[in-house]
Amino acid sequence: MKDEQERKIAIVTGGASGLGFAIAEKFIKNNIFTILIGRNEQRLANARKQFGDLTTIIPFDLNKLGDIPKLVSDINLKFGRIDILVNNAGINAKKPLIEVTDQEFHEVIHTNLLSVFSLTREVSKIMVSQKEGCIINISSMASRYGIPKVIAYTAAKSGIEGMTKAMAVELSPEGIRVNCIAPGFIATDMSAKALNNDPERKNKVLSRTPMGKLGLPSDIGDAAYFLASDAAKFITGTTIPVDGGNSIGF
Repeated sequence: MKDEQERKIAIVTGGASGLGFAIAEKFIKNNIFTILIGRNEQRLANARKQFGDLTTIIPFDLNKLGDIPKLVSDINLKFGRIDILVNNAGINAKKPLIEVTDQEFHEVIHTNLLSVFSLTREVSKIMVSQKEGCIINISSMASRYGIPKVIAYTAAKSGIEGMTKAMAVELSPEGIRVNCIAPGFIATDMSAKALNNDPERKNKVLSRTPMGKLGLPSDIGDAAYFLASDAAKFITGTTIPVDGGNSIGF
């Protein structure tokens, strides 16, 4: 086991539930000290109880862009470095295109794209000074397909994949790798509820997934850990679909 001096420090946004929780769990099991950032203090506290001493929690609203520089500065001051950033936090709004207001569109873009940019910019400053680091963005099948009723989410996640490439080109020469995971249809509480209430959609999802099943949150955790590890030391600027083949299914 690595001692505390060598232990990596990771930040996972939205790490108290869903895919973020699974990513944090995988990191912690592999001796990576993981900082969970999120808005829901109760969920954060519950995650902290489950994860134990290799984690700490920071209740924070990433929509408050002006406060992000201090957040990152405080983390760096306390822990001395930041090795891994996982931009997982996000929101969705399911609504027909012609009913989406400018405000609703803006809110999704703000949370899913602007906050990712601001946090990554500030963390990158630390990583550049370290001459090493790993950034993992979380995209979606919405960036691969035209999915109805999620126009703002689709725009944001398409932007995430574009930013991943641009970030990688600028940051990789500084020793910082930037990659993206595009989860397919994963069996979370939220997705299970949505699909079980819509049998037609569920059948469509499964019929075009060559593996014929939903993924598990741990599949995303495994992919994130791989990208953060030395096993992926020559991988940067790419988006990896973790989707059971859904994105190439017919």
